[in-house]
Amino acid sequence: MSRSLVVKITVGPERLEALSQGLTVASTALASAVPVSVWLTGDATYLATPGYAEGLALPHAAPFADLRDALLGAEAVTVCTQCAARRSLEPADLLPGARIAGAATLVEEVLAEGAQALVY
Repeated sequence: MSRSLVVKITVGPERLEALSQGLTVASTALASAVPVSVWLTGDATYLATPGYAEGLALPHAAPFADLRDALLGAEAVTVCTQCAARRSLEPADLLPGARIAGAATLVEEVLAEGAQALVY
């Protein structure tokens, strides 16, 4: 059975350590050839927009933009439909490699055989 990882990130700059952990775990799994899906909700949705991650910094952590870019390059980033709407974000506002999808898609990914879900 093949394993996959679904990481849901629910925090923004108010909890930089949790935000960094979610991105770090997802990027590490990706670098280890584990299929990864990252879901951005709440203020984490802004990670999928130009310039946002570049403005974040946390001592002793990998740069947020580098982690985000690795995940975008694998087209592993999804922004919550409702969260995007509440922030007036459209697909054209997102960086290449990010998509907008809803709860049904998240449920499908989390319930897939061999999937492990983590929430930050």
